Amino acid sequence: MAKTQPKKKMSAKNIAAGFLMALLALSLLGFGVEGFGSRSQNVATVGDRDINADAYARALQNELRALQSQVGQAVTMEQARMFGVDQMVLEQLVTSAVLDNEAERLGVSVGDTTVQREILQIGSFQGLDGNIDREAYRFALQNAGMNEAEFETSVREDVARSILQMSVISGAAAPERIVTHLLEYQAQTRDVTVQSLSADTLPDPVELPDTAELQAFYEANLDNYTQPEGKSIRYAWITPEMVIDTIEVDEAILRDAYEARRAQFSQPERRLVERLVFSDMDAAEEALARLTSDAVTFDELVRERGLELEDADMGDVTRAQLGAAGDVVFDLEEPGIAGPAETSLGPAIFRMNAILSAQEVSFEDARDQLRDEQLADLARRTLSDDYDLYEDLLAGGATVEQLAQETEMQSGQIDWRPGVTDGIAAYESFRDAAEQLQEGEFPEIQFMQDGGMFALEYLDTLPATPRPLEEIKAQVIADWQNEQTLQGLRSVAEQLAASLRDNTDAPELTVAPVRFDGLRRNDTLPDLPRDLVGAAFEMDEGEVRIVEGDSRVHVLQLHSVQRPDLMLEDVADMRAGLEMQIEQSIAQDLFGYFSGSLRQSTPIQIDQQMIDAVQANF
Repeated sequence: MAKTQPKKKMSAKNIAAGFLMALLALSLLGFGVEGFGSRSQNVATVGDRDINADAYARALQNELRALQSQVGQAVTMEQARMFGVDQMVLEQLVTSAVLDNEAERLGVSVGDTTVQREILQIGSFQGLDGNIDREAYRFALQNAGMNEAEFETSVREDVARSILQMSVISGAAAPERIVTHLLEYQAQTRDVTVQSLSADTLPDPVELPDTAELQAFYEANLDNYTQPEGKSIRYAWITPEMVIDTIEVDEAILRDAYEARRAQFSQPERRLVERLVFSDMDAAEEALARLTSDAVTFDELVRERGLELEDADMGDVTRAQLGAAGDVVFDLEEPGIAGPAETSLGPAIFRMNAILSAQEVSFEDARDQLRDEQLADLARRTLSDDYDLYEDLLAGGATVEQLAQETEMQSGQIDWRPGVTDGIAAYESFRDAAEQLQEGEFPEIQFMQDGGMFALEYLDTLPATPRPLEEIKAQVIADWQNEQTLQGLRSVAEQLAASLRDNTDAPELTVAPVRFDGLRRNDTLPDLPRDLVGAAFEMDEGEVRIVEGDSRVHVLQLHSVQRPDLMLEDVADMRAGLEMQIEQSIAQDLFGYFSGSLRQSTPIQIDQQMIDAVQANF
């Protein structure tokens, strides 16, 4: 039986802590975003708070990167606007500013000690000793276009917001009556027996139908073989692949791209290394002696220090990255232990796990890869640059056919029905647009997943049409045989069900019944359809039911129904999980109402001109 995994009950403090860490993560996502300008320029003013252009640019860049990661390709600002990314980012920043105003009004603030503690919890700033790595800290903030004071202020505000949130949601509690009812529903169990009948159960195999039988079956089930209503559509489209041959890539651009990625194409020999640092050389040598005498393993040494292996893992490193310890580790000709050796953190023992050979890919060898990447990127940029031209032509009254005649777009016509995936219909965005297309609509430019664009024009309605029998003969024969098999199985199942209900002798079958005790609603039965579990929880005790599948028929008998045993560990865990889910839902609603109320009472001024200026830089 499937067992529910234990869950910890989440308090308001836990929820607030999670909210805080999310905000901290958001603060750090912008590494690599340059400042928008040398002076402070605001995209919005919320109460007494300003949202400057740099903050908006960083947040916008974060969301664009996330969207690009989801779709697997570059996303233009125009596409991002279509997804509503720009508005979502602005809404998030405005909400944070509203909460900052309220926290300041209430006098909610935190001291330097709290700020320091929260920053130390950010793993990317920590060294192996658990303390902050000042160099990594400064470097990360520099890449983010922030100084230490600005970042620490943002952390201070994040913590204050979390305190404000916790005060709002601290009263969120799961009502006992709701928890009890849901637990009774979810944790109740059934004892059932299942007997599954398949084609092998029948005494004789089903033969092929004759011509008359096949024709009659086809006509009786004509709806199953009828193509749905569709649309005749004229379209104009263009993809990056269509324009690649018209683009030339300058050799200098390829060489610049190669140099920019030289670290990828030219890699020195590397080693997969783990490092364990000690307070002094004597402690390191004592640990090495224990290792060499097999008194302890490297993994055990790590655990003795209260660490996990991931804390000691350095990944793949070069000789230069190891500094003074480089020679000690790289002198090993096969995986093993090296050291002790002095490091910037103190004496250390190293475990080398693998040798990664040096790699050198010349420009000539990388040229085709670089050219394809540059061409694809340039093609997408070229299409993006032409977007306004296409839009202007359509806005000026051009038809889809004229759009193709006056631009590099290609025209075509398709009889589209649900399920068609050939040609341009291979694109999901086209299928979605075709499904929504209505007669009389004006064409507009829409984007495809690879950066291409298309426009549609409704021509005519295609009525539902039966597919000819000769075209789908094999499918119809298979459907007829399956129907005949199910008819035979229904007869056997009825006999078996009647014998179970009357407690009489059952027909002789080659399939033995399988019993499942303690079945729960969320359980799955091996090699059996999910419908059987649902059916078991609809039945009365002692009931026998026949459940049909696509090619099998199941006879289900319910033996007994048990209420949840609250003393069982997994039932207690299920209760805790329900309480946590309900509390989280209530807390989310409470905080949503709270922040929405604050927004209504807070003056908010948006500078659309400044927002447009920021977006123009993307």
